[in-house]
Amino acid sequence: MNKIIKTTLFTLISLVCIALNSFSMANDEGMGIAKNWGIDLQIPNSEVATDVYNMHFFVLVIMALITLFVLALLLWVGYRYSEKKNKTPSKRVHNTFIEILWTAIPVLILVVISIPSFKLLYKQDVIPEPDLTIKAIGYQWYWGYEYPDHGNFAYEAFMLQSEDEVEDNRPFKRMLTTDTRVVVPVNKIVRVQVTAADVLHSWAVPALGVKTDAVPGRLNETWFKADKTGIYYGMCSELCGVNHQSMPIEIHVVSDNEFSAWVEESQKKYANNNEALKLSSK
Repeated sequence: MNKIIKTTLFTLISLVCIALNSFSMANDEGMGIAKNWGIDLQIPNSEVATDVYNMHFFVLVIMALITLFVLALLLWVGYRYSEKKNKTPSKRVHNTFIEILWTAIPVLILVVISIPSFKLLYKQDVIPEPDLTIKAIGYQWYWGYEYPDHGNFAYEAFMLQSEDEVEDNRPFKRMLTTDTRVVVPVNKIVRVQVTAADVLHSWAVPALGVKTDAVPGRLNETWFKADKTGIYYGMCSELCGVNHQSMPIEIHVVSDNEFSAWVEESQKKYANNNEALKLSSK
């Protein structure tokens, strides 16, 4: 029995060390993208994403404590009531106090989890007064974007297949980099209206704490406020066909001046798309 206990403790300590190493690796290597062999969530870079991360860690701690308690209880019962310790086993099959405890305690745990959970769901669902609005439209298999608050210019974003296709100095991330990019200003509330033109899609950017289904004929909304400049990647998170993996999302969070310059450039660059958009809306 002592050997079993030592083996179990060694295994738990090893898992904790691996987990801590993965957490530190995720925090050291950057933001806005998943890391190889990482087991932690992406580094949060918005208010909602931070709340999601804290909620995740809060529930994780509760789960770990429950798991360790049950494991310790099983080991103690196996040791205390083994055949060597109990030549004459007890025939007790009922204990009212214990049955009340194992009913009441899980209910209390769920109440403790539900209160911050409901607060977080409300915060994600209620959109504050936005500084700008972006419309994301899912197609098989790419995303289309519109900026209705900035001249209503529109463009599409297709996944790049190789680094040679990148036309500027952006880093190339396999199956994440797109030919065009979504650009938003830092520390501004961005409302994202999400819909689809054909089948179900889902617009998701983990580091910003957003994930909203794109449903044909329906306009869903979400929001985020990026805390830091940088590049944030996401993916379509709803199985949408054979090329589902070819719908990455690339968001560049920039300063106000850089955003204004990009908007001015994009209004000219996508002028033909704007005319097509106006004609299709008539």
